[in-house]
Amino acid sequence: MNNIYLIDVTNRDGVQTSRILLSKLAKTILNTYLDEMGIYQSEIGFPTLKHEVNYINANLDLAKKGVIKQMHLEGWCRAVPEDVELTFRNCPDIKHINISISTSDIMIQGKFQGRKTWKDVLKSMLVALKKAKELGAKTVGVNAEDASRTNLDKLIEFAHAASENGADRFRYCDTLGADDPITIYERIKNIATATKIDIEMHCHNDLGMAEAVSVAGAQGAIERGVDAYINTTINGYGERAGNCDLVSTILALKYSHGFEDKGHLDERVDLTKSWKIARYASHAFGIPIPINQAGVGANAFAHESGIHADGALKDRRNYELYDPEDVGRGEPELLQTGRIITTGEYGGLKGFRHVYDDLGIHFHNDKEARKILEIAQYANLHTQRPLTDDELRFIATNPEETCKILTLTPNISNNNA
Repeated sequence: MNNIYLIDVTNRDGVQTSRILLSKLAKTILNTYLDEMGIYQSEIGFPTLKHEVNYINANLDLAKKGVIKQMHLEGWCRAVPEDVELTFRNCPDIKHINISISTSDIMIQGKFQGRKTWKDVLKSMLVALKKAKELGAKTVGVNAEDASRTNLDKLIEFAHAASENGADRFRYCDTLGADDPITIYERIKNIATATKIDIEMHCHNDLGMAEAVSVAGAQGAIERGVDAYINTTINGYGERAGNCDLVSTILALKYSHGFEDKGHLDERVDLTKSWKIARYASHAFGIPIPINQAGVGANAFAHESGIHADGALKDRRNYELYDPEDVGRGEPELLQTGRIITTGEYGGLKGFRHVYDDLGIHFHNDKEARKILEIAQYANLHTQRPLTDDELRFIATNPEETCKILTLTPNISNNNA
């Protein structure tokens, strides 16, 4: 039986949501949460962007240190050899990357404006793929941007060429969210049958079907004897209408009639971490969780209609498919009232030590505490939001990595060179 694995792309595609920002510290905390949740891989960002380099290298250091225990950390770049070379020059310890290039006729014509043909696209992908393997990549995913609007025979040619030259996965990108579950199921089955390469589903939500399309594509892949990978983002964040939502996808794979008890989903995935990661992402992005969001929305387990309320009180299975506890909910969340001491950008030493004492972290002396206080002050300035308990714990236990994450040094003279 083939498996379905999850590759979360919040820190690459999710952060491309228009009108929002996500701090490098928050991206790091999300990586630690995704690792705890048993997610196979996180697409952590762009190794070719200067402002991402310190954050990515710090996260690679955290993996060496064992803070990120099992999850692959993967970078994204264009499928051109120059980008691959820059990726490994900036982040020499990176071992997993995805390389991407447009494959549809409409994008080849519209984006490249006559500068590239289909043969040029294939050649660029293959040269970049070989360069990545040559420079030490353990796994390389090859992305067909706008795959859903690409001729199927060309997709098969593209995926087959990637497989024959060492690619580990083929990423089918429904870039405009144009696919439907039936169509993608058939297309993925055809690609898997012809190429035998593992297939990633990367689906957007422009038609409101990102999860359904992703799951249907994954079903097509495993039925044809290859492993499937679904790209997700936390709370469905992403460009335009967003991406395939992480929690909704897990729920579909665990509880929908087509997958229930079939064991296709990576067994390491821990659904009970859902509420924690969704709530933190909402805080970090500054975007409320929709009231009707599957599993983690305020109304996911709320009943008001008389018939529904009566039925749920008699037996939750009358009107609930899964329990609040399944997604890590159910315990009351108590907010402190009265005297509260916080710390941050303008925090002082006494209050700072009080906050950490409450977290169970005790400093030996003021000198040791002052060192962490200074980092916490910069971190609060960096995030522009109150620091969470887990952020404060992370800063105290990983001060060197935190400093690297917070270091952003634009080189104007180099940019103008």
